[in-house]
Order: sequence, then structure tokens, then C-alpha cells
Amino acid sequence: MHPNSHLPFTGQVSYSEVTERAATIDLGDTPASMRKGFERLLLGENPLSDDRPIIQLGAVEARISGLENLDGYQGRVWIWFHGGGYVFGSPETHIRPTSAFAKTTGCPVVTPRYRLAPEHKWPAQLDDAIAVAQALQQQGYEVALVGDSAGGHLAINTALVLAKAGTPAARLALFSPNTDRAGYNPTRAQRDAFDPIVGDAFDVMLAKMCFGDTSVSDPQCSPVLGDLSLLPPTHIEVGGTELLRDDSLVFYAFAKRAGAQITLYETPKAFHMWQVWGPWLKEGVESLERAASKTE
Repeated sequence: MHPNSHLPFTGQVSYSEVTERAATIDLGDTPASMRKGFERLLLGENPLSDDRPIIQLGAVEARISGLENLDGYQGRVWIWFHGGGYVFGSPETHIRPTSAFAKTTGCPVVTPRYRLAPEHKWPAQLDDAIAVAQALQQQGYEVALVGDSAGGHLAINTALVLAKAGTPAARLALFSPNTDRAGYNPTRAQRDAFDPIVGDAFDVMLAKMCFGDTSVSDPQCSPVLGDLSLLPPTHIEVGGTELLRDDSLVFYAFAKRAGAQITLYETPKAFHMWQVWGPWLKEGVESLERAASKTE
């Protein structure tokens, strides 16, 4: 990769090449450095301008992929909640997976600019997510939810709130969701050295920035403890080498026990959030396509 390239890669890449790139980026320990570092990691040193339209939904700004606007559109709208531990990430950092998901599903995808921690503690993020979902539902759209990592956590919480309100989401797609801080994931510590994208101590630090002193047994903090019988039809994509692998496996088991309609696919060599590296990482593209097909 040339240091002044607009994009992180050209052509097809492997897991090892992504791992090598990730190792060159130090996210630091402040929110400002994390935000800049994460942007460099996903978009390169000189990111191209994001020309996707900006819309307002429930007083929350969002980027839209797949359409210029929703005027005259009838059908399903996906809401993608971006990952980044609730501290970094943005609609812009997720331009590639959200645009690809819109193309694959044939539906528009909106990516909210929900408020970030530590400036805004939980449940500010959930409040923004619910505002966007309800605004779309009130306009008559069928709403489906998707998220990666912390965004997967947010998508689960949003789905449960909407279900309790009697306005359930149509579908739920989860990429490496963070579901458990209460200790039900039995292999988190052992997997700490395997995942090149996120480590245990870093993940715990991000959670502290967002949730403060909220109990880890609070279902909003650990949605594996929520009423999972309320989930809409759900599909999970998880990597075999990632720190949060068993967050997905335990969540899947608890949801099945609760009677939810849920499927899970594990990609053995994948690490955390590998979908964001499409179109260069073919396994990331395959994961997005598989999730789209499972949630039609």
C-alpha cells in the first residue's frame, strides 16, 4: 500500500494482509486518537469524499446507500448501526459494507450518526437508534436492522425495544455482535491473543466509556440476558478466531432456547468485523451476501 493512496488496498487481499495493515495503526487511548486511527484503518490516509446523501430521521442525521432519497420508495429499509465500541466509527467509515449490503439486498440502507461515548453515555445511542427506527416506521417503511460489533449490540437492543412497543423490526442481521459482558462467554480470555482487530482490555475500556457503572447483568448492557423470545428472524455472522466468537454462540443458544427464529454461520479463519474489508477480502463479501440471503 502506498502511504498516500486513497484506499487501503487494490485488488484481492488475504486475512494476513489485513492483519498486517491493522498492525500499522495505533488507535491510541483517547477518543480523538481512536476516531482518527479507525478512519485511517478503514479508509486510508487520504479518504475519498463520501457523496452519499444525508437525511434526517427523528432529528438524527444518517447517510443513505442505494437511493438518493426515500421519496416515493415503498418497501424495506435496512438500518445499519456501525461498530466502533460506541466511541469511534461513523457512517463514513462503513461506506463499503453498507453500500455493498444495499446492492446485495436491493433495499436502501441508512446508517445513523448516533451519538458517541464518552461525550454521550448510554442510553443516548439507543435513544438515537429508536428515534431513527420509529421515524421510518411512521413513514410506512418496513424496518429491518443490521449492525457490526457494538452496532450489533445496538441493533439487538433496538429490536427488543421495538418488539416491546408492538412495532417489531422485520429482520435482524448481526456481524460479530457484542452480546455479553456478564461472563457467559467462556473463551474470551483465551481468544484475546488471536484477534488482530480488538483485544479484551481495549473492549472493556470502551465499554466503561459508554456504560460507566451500569451493571454488566443489565440486559441492555448484556442483551444475552434480555427477552430473546422477542427477536425478529435473526441471522448471525461470526469469525472463528475472534475475541467475541462465543458472544455469538452463547447468544444463539439462549435465543434458540427462548424460541427465537435464528441462524448462525461461523467463518473459521475470520477475525472481528472482517466484512468491512470488502470488496478486497472475498470472505467479507461472501459474509454480506450470505446475511442478505438469510434475511430476505
